[in-house]
Amino acid sequence: MNDFIAGLPKCELHLHIEGTLEPELKFELAQRNGIALPYASVEEMRAAYAFDDLPSFLGVYYEGMRVLRTEPDFYDLAMAYLRKAASQNVRYAEIFFDPQAHTSRGVPFDVVIRGLRRALIDGHAQLGVRAQLIMCFLRDFQAEYAMATLLESLPYREWIVGVGLDSDEKGNPPAKFAEVYARARQEGYLLTMHCDVDQENSVEHIRQCLDEIQVDRIDHGVNILEDPALVQRVIDRGIGLTCCPISNSIVTDSTKAEGIRKLLDLGVLVTINSDDPAYFPGYVQENLEALELSREELLQVQRNAFEITWLPRHVKDGYLAELESYAAKS
Repeated sequence: MNDFIAGLPKCELHLHIEGTLEPELKFELAQRNGIALPYASVEEMRAAYAFDDLPSFLGVYYEGMRVLRTEPDFYDLAMAYLRKAASQNVRYAEIFFDPQAHTSRGVPFDVVIRGLRRALIDGHAQLGVRAQLIMCFLRDFQAEYAMATLLESLPYREWIVGVGLDSDEKGNPPAKFAEVYARARQEGYLLTMHCDVDQENSVEHIRQCLDEIQVDRIDHGVNILEDPALVQRVIDRGIGLTCCPISNSIVTDSTKAEGIRKLLDLGVLVTINSDDPAYFPGYVQENLEALELSREELLQVQRNAFEITWLPRHVKDGYLAELESYAAKS
């Protein structure tokens, strides 16, 4: 089955580019930028990645970003992910980036997005991996800062397919960003939001996503099973959930495999993704393996993923045809 997964044409829709910063590259960028790290080796750094909830992970996650300073840094970060994605037969990815995590420490928005954009162009040309950017707002900052970031993004509108919302969910509900999201929709961005697993008011936050924000997609979202009426609404509206089993197992008590399978059985457009694979050990291949899905379930997960991409219909159909061709030959 792992060989079948390896050959499967894949689509990844929940991937934080800053969360792909492997320790080896972190050391390289620290040396390039003259930054001292509090670790003597790659092994010591990996050993420090001990988290048991979302806040403890975020502390390490944001600390690691300080090595990202220049446009070549962001280029190298994205290219490293795209090479890994290509090695796992990821055909298409929609990649989150967190501009506020960089502008808040003095790195210009322009530096961040130009490095990432150049990597996406080269990754498609050199590796055959197509990708688009989703700009995330940090929910533990003020909504006014999110709005300022949205306005700052507008000159680069053609380089960004949509907006998302991530970071610490506690006390930061979707409704806090309703005005920002309304403006984003007006500017032509597609909309998604994190509803992290087993957080305070998880189900209420999913409801706000659907009713007050009217998102196009939900990231994580497994707690929707606690409200069958909400499950039916996402089915009726064709809203996909971008689930991340290995990261679930790090910040909660399990991969939530049972819930993910139940959602899949109910007809929810569930997808499987890697989230922050440099910190939660496992890229998309390993996340698919972790669920122990059947051959048909694996194919359905990838059909779901390509179907809910933010791509033109004819491009989606091309990837879906490639998937069905693989299924017929395997």
